[in-house]
Amino acid sequence: MSSTRRTRFSRRVPDHVTDELVTVLTDKKSFGFKELFDVVYANLKERNAVGGGEEMLRLRAYEKLQNLVTRGLVEKNGKEYRGLDNIKDAITPPPAPAS
Repeated sequence: MSSTRRTRFSRRVPDHVTDELVTVLTDKKSFGFKELFDVVYANLKERNAVGGGEEMLRLRAYEKLQNLVTRGLVEKNGKEYRGLDNIKDAITPPPAPAS
C-alpha cells in the first residue's frame, strides 16, 4: 500500500476587514453594528481595500465581528460591541520575508 503525499499551497493574505475592526475597536468605546460598520467601511474605502460591494462587505464584517466575540476578544452587551484588552491578538501578522 503506497502512502499518498498531499501538498497544499496556502497563501495567507492580509485580512483587511478584521484588521480594520480591530483598529476601530481598540478605542475602549462601545459601538452598535451599524455605527461600527460605517466607520470600518469608510476606513477601508479610504485605503482602497473595498471589494465585492457594500452589502457583501457588511456580511463579512458581521461574520468577522461574531468570530471576535466567540474568541473572547470583543465583548457584546445587547447590541453594543466593545474591544477587550487582548483585541490586538486578532491582527494579521505581516508576511514572512521570502528566503
